[in-house]
Amino acid sequence: MSFKVWGIRLLLIGVVIAAVAGYLIYRVDRSAYAEILVEVDKLPVHSVDRGDLSVTVIEQGGLESSENTEVKCLVRGQNTVNWVIENGTYVEKGDVLVQLDTLAIEDAINERSKYAFWSQSGAERSSATVARAKLAISEYKDGRFISDLMTLEKELALARSNKKTSESRYRHTEKMKSRGFANILEVEQKKVDFEQAMLEVEAKEKQIEVLKKYTKAMELKTLEGDLKAAEATHAANQERAVLDAKRRDLAKAEFELCVIKAEKSGMVIFPSAAAWKASPDITEGATVHKDQVLLLMPDLQKMQVKVAIHESVVDRVKLGMKAKVSIPDSVIEGEVISIASVATPAGWWTGNMVKYDTIVRLPEGTPGLKPGMSAEVEIVLSQYKDVLKLPVSAVLETGQESLCWVKTANSIERRVVEVVESNEVFVVIDRGVDVGDEVVLDPIAFVREAQVEAMKSVDAELENAVSEIALPESLTDE
Repeated sequence: MSFKVWGIRLLLIGVVIAAVAGYLIYRVDRSAYAEILVEVDKLPVHSVDRGDLSVTVIEQGGLESSENTEVKCLVRGQNTVNWVIENGTYVEKGDVLVQLDTLAIEDAINERSKYAFWSQSGAERSSATVARAKLAISEYKDGRFISDLMTLEKELALARSNKKTSESRYRHTEKMKSRGFANILEVEQKKVDFEQAMLEVEAKEKQIEVLKKYTKAMELKTLEGDLKAAEATHAANQERAVLDAKRRDLAKAEFELCVIKAEKSGMVIFPSAAAWKASPDITEGATVHKDQVLLLMPDLQKMQVKVAIHESVVDRVKLGMKAKVSIPDSVIEGEVISIASVATPAGWWTGNMVKYDTIVRLPEGTPGLKPGMSAEVEIVLSQYKDVLKLPVSAVLETGQESLCWVKTANSIERRVVEVVESNEVFVVIDRGVDVGDEVVLDPIAFVREAQVEAMKSVDAELENAVSEIALPESLTDE
């Protein structure tokens, strides 16, 4: 058996021994406590009567407005707060609320202005390049091509003229040879000159054909390609120039947004800080980001209270229930208008209690209300008319039944009562006692039988706890 298994077994055995020891000690204490005798005539009692009973839940909350104008940061990126107005200040339209640091934005304006000028310069140069490319096409079609064609045609005419002259000379030399005035070498020389002239004519004709059919098309394609490339480059330069100009203009606009002013008159408050924070996020020197809510301007005519209702009673709270809202020097009647379907996060700041945010609306136009004021909210869960009531301290809950002890002429009588509902002071009883019965208050302190019943309940809980302590099957197998 491994050391780890032995360690776990020893730990569990220690827990069992401690639980049994505590159980036995408690039994001994119970026996000693059960010997206490209380005189019947000295018992504190309460006379059972009928009356009305309200079951309520009471929670602490804070006032807030149901309609708030949000003052947001509209500057991109992270920004530092240089100055912010005091919380709760009344301002007029146009008053300065927040000033953000502008050093980074000023640098951005200078940088973007430089790039905007460079981009605009590039766009102007590419525009001139496009114009030159367009002119080059016209210059070739209407100028160089015609000039080259005319030159070739002129050369062709000269070649044809040379051909005729060479042919005439060749024919004349042949005649002269037949008459004996020229020799064979002269004839051959004239023949070579004639053949060269013919080749020259054919070459010029071919050059003209190539110029018209191929050279012109190739040159136009090249020039048109240069034009398209120049136009694409110009479009890119123009787009870059427009974007850089927009960035510059945006930086200038954000520079103006670094000073945030009130859009209307009214009170200015800070947004509520997170529950675990000691101070709000908006302070001088704090870092804020775009679209972050910096301040709120609440509508003081539309106020409400937000409270957190414990999970044990939230299911009993319904929309439309009336609520009594107590604020300093005033009590106002409100109405439940919202119950959160998801609990707020629990943590050390809430005592790890699970609660649900509930909104209680107050009458519009109620004077003297300000955001952040503390308020005690009492929501009526149920009301009973003319019912039997017992003090909470007179009833003992054992887990199986509810008990009380009624004082008779010479003794104490145990009664089983049926509890319908209770608040912090009284319980509503359906049966078990009658009007006029005198029930013992705090029976555990004065009635031995109540002590025994209480101990039985404790014993049962201890026995259940001891019986549930067992080794895991994986350990017992080993």
